Amino acid sequence: MRGRGLAALVACVGAGSVAVPTSARDYGQHGAVFAVVEPDLLAVIRNKLTHLQTTGALERMNQEFARRSEARIRRPDPVAGIALATWPRSWTYDPAITIDHDIFDTKGNAIARAGQRVNPLDFVTVRQSLVFIDADDRDQFDWAMRRYTDVTAKIVMVKGAPLEAMTRFQRRFYFDQGGYLTTRFGIRAVPAVVEPAGKVMRVSEIPVSVGRK
Repeated sequence: MRGRGLAALVACVGAGSVAVPTSARDYGQHGAVFAVVEPDLLAVIRNKLTHLQTTGALERMNQEFARRSEARIRRPDPVAGIALATWPRSWTYDPAITIDHDIFDTKGNAIARAGQRVNPLDFVTVRQSLVFIDADDRDQFDWAMRRYTDVTAKIVMVKGAPLEAMTRFQRRFYFDQGGYLTTRFGIRAVPAVVEPAGKVMRVSEIPVSVGRK
C-alpha cells in the first residue's frame, strides 16, 4: 500500500509539472525599428577624397603640409626646457655601456660578451667638441663663432635656423632634434660644451660672460 501510494504521489507531481501551461504575449511595437546598415568604409573615404579633389581642397591641404614641413626643416621646434646659462656648471659623462647579450661578427667571432662593459672611446678618437647654443641669442652665436672653427667643433643649435646660418656663413651647423643630445648629456642651460677628457666626456655649461674671459 505504501509503495502504491508513493507511486501515485510521484505520478501526480509529474503530471502537475507537465500540465503547467506557458503562454507568449505580443506587447506590440514601441518606437521605430530600423534595419542595421553598415556603410563601406573604403567607399566613404574614396568619396571624401574625390570631393576634396574636385573642390581643390586636397591641393590646398597638400600645399599647406609642404609649407609647414619646409618651415619645420628650416626652423625646427626649439628644444624644450633649455635655459640661459647664468653660472658655470661642469661634470663628466661616461659613455660606457654594459652589454646585455653576446655580440658576434658575421663570421661568428665574439665581439663582446653579456655583462661586459664597453666604452666607445676605447675604439674611437673624438677630435671635435660639441657646442650647444641658442642661435637666436646673438651673444651666444657670436661667442661660438669666435671661439670654435668648423674643424675644432660642431655647433649644435637648440633653437634657431641651421639652414639659414649655413647659407650665410658657409659652414656646417647642426640641430638637436627632440633634445636627444642635451637629454643624454644632462644639459639644462646653454651655451654648453661637450669635449673629450680621456675615457669620459667633460660637459660644461658656460655663461657667455665667463666664456669671453
